[in-house]
Amino acid sequence: MLTSVRSPRVQAVRRLTRRSAREAEGRFVVEGPQAVREALPWLLEVFVDASAAERHDELLASATCPVTRVSTAVLDALADTPSPQGVLGVAPLLDVPLERALGQSPRLVCVLEAVSDPGNAGTVLRTADAAGADAVVLTRGSTDPHGSKCVRASAGSLWHLPVVSGPPLVETVRAARAAGLSVLATTGTGGDDLDDLLDRGELAAPTAWLFGNEAAGLSDAALRLADRAVRIPVHGRAESLNVAAAAAVCLYASARAQRVGA
Repeated sequence: MLTSVRSPRVQAVRRLTRRSAREAEGRFVVEGPQAVREALPWLLEVFVDASAAERHDELLASATCPVTRVSTAVLDALADTPSPQGVLGVAPLLDVPLERALGQSPRLVCVLEAVSDPGNAGTVLRTADAAGADAVVLTRGSTDPHGSKCVRASAGSLWHLPVVSGPPLVETVRAARAAGLSVLATTGTGGDDLDDLLDRGELAAPTAWLFGNEAAGLSDAALRLADRAVRIPVHGRAESLNVAAAAAVCLYASARAQRVGA
């Protein structure tokens, strides 16, 4: 059993809380039994404390990588959260090249511009997965999808669809168009109403949705790059929706239209 929080192995994993270390070493930490279960085929190693080993013996038995028993103090030192639920793993980065993510005739793609909150980004990943999107692209300036908060918020969806991290927005839009996707930007002042597009069947076409920063929304440059600027109708008194809610509304609208039009 590993019991020293000063162990070189512990320190090596702990370094992965920093984005620079994750990018340099090509690894990231996966916390909690749900995320570990989803990531099992990719994991390089698993760490588990005594109580979690009893609760998740079936999960650990299916692991094909080394499993190390650790003290609760070591598990807490390894984790980036106050309650890691007794088990975590280390996995290789999942970043997929843009060309590969968009190279299989995608019909629905989610693109994030300067989305900085990892919880929001992870929730969008989970939503895109649920809506049947073919890929999620976090363009340059967005949060790291391999950060612990984003990984937890994705609830395992990080392993269910291609995730691209860091390409410039211009390059992303160019690749989306080359893949046959219409590029739609979400903004409160958009000239097209989402409900109108849905009613007219115009969301059945292959689409890349652009979603912007939590506070500022999409940049002017992003709006200029898009084929259309789309507003989500607000029927109550709320000023707007946050980026995760907006992504859910738009992605599901496209998913429904594409199923009906198939």
